[in-house]
Amino acid sequence: MTTLRRYGQSVCTYAFVHYKLHYACIPCRISFKRHPSDAGHTCPRCAGPLLCAGHDFAAPRRTNRKAWSVVAVVLGAGLRYEGFEPCGCGRNPKFRPRTRAQLRARRRVATRTGTPLAELLGQADPLENR
Repeated sequence: MTTLRRYGQSVCTYAFVHYKLHYACIPCRISFKRHPSDAGHTCPRCAGPLLCAGHDFAAPRRTNRKAWSVVAVVLGAGLRYEGFEPCGCGRNPKFRPRTRAQLRARRRVATRTGTPLAELLGQADPLENR
């Protein structure tokens, strides 16, 4: 991301702007963009809690139940769809599985190696890092 020159130093552009995060309701299969809140957000359809999905979440279609089941596992593991570095300057999207086949492969490797599933969900190919 571009940086601003201020006071003779490079300053991150994301230091000045607070972007909204994506929040998803898995049972309703919908997502919203909201500002972060300590109290949390609730779904307007079912009044259930919305899960924070990160800055770069691309919600699947509501009718695509298989894709939403993968999203539920990823968000349930405590991962978010982020592409920003902690300061916001870098733009390296992190891998998240998009299909059930990718999810099955990571579950198999997790049971074989004893590695936590959340760690393997963030790796592009779980067989590379053995």
